[in-house]
Amino acid sequence: MPRPRRNIWALASLLSLLPGMAMACRQALVLALDVSLSVDVFEFRLQREGLARALEDSHVASAMIGTGADPVELAVFEWTGQHNQDVLVDWTVIDSRATLNRIASTLRTRERSLRSGLTALGAAMLFGRDMLMTRTHCTALTLDISGDGANNNGVHPALVRPEMAAAGITVNGLVIEPEPESMAVSHFFNDHVITGPGAFVETIHSFDSYAEAIHRKLLREIMPSLSEGAPGPRREARQIPRSDAPADKPKGGVADMRGHAPHLPVAPL
Repeated sequence: MPRPRRNIWALASLLSLLPGMAMACRQALVLALDVSLSVDVFEFRLQREGLARALEDSHVASAMIGTGADPVELAVFEWTGQHNQDVLVDWTVIDSRATLNRIASTLRTRERSLRSGLTALGAAMLFGRDMLMTRTHCTALTLDISGDGANNNGVHPALVRPEMAAAGITVNGLVIEPEPESMAVSHFFNDHVITGPGAFVETIHSFDSYAEAIHRKLLREIMPSLSEGAPGPRREARQIPRSDAPADKPKGGVADMRGHAPHLPVAPL
């Protein structure tokens, strides 16, 4: 004899797996951490621990969880060369302090898996884009990418940036300048990496300041989605003089943009 109740629950389970049926979220946030060889063992630990501490902070937790608001979904990956990306935390719905604590524990205990002297910012941006494109149920898409050097491997970020903008992704940067008083890497991020309404570059000159910087940055990225439902124009914390912006995106996308920008060559493999 048929069992209507069991059949109803089975149908509900199947429907939950269909594309577009995922629970709504107000923001999908990917954190991309540079772990190239310019980041030594001590700096690597400061970066991991700094992010873990930021996620455990009560203000960040309150902003991510949000009372009565759709949740934030979070993912974290590390990157070096163009073929080197490692997902530390896959997409996770931030629904409680316990969830954030589990992510913090993962950040503290996962071994470093990538060891390369190459810095492939453009490839990291594309990797983040592909992750964010699976979050079609989220209102806002944000890539938060940190780094301590300019691109020297793979596709140039300036060729990727129009793709990010076309996909509706906001890209923000956290730059750890390798030289005292220098702003060279910050200028590179500002001119070739960041995009979207209110996109910004947060700059520090030592990994000792990473915990405070990522704390500020997370609050700045999450609070607009909490108050407005999606990021809107935000006040710039640091004004970095900008050089000429890249030209409008040529037809065809990243795959055939290289020929349109000979002054921005693809770095060697």
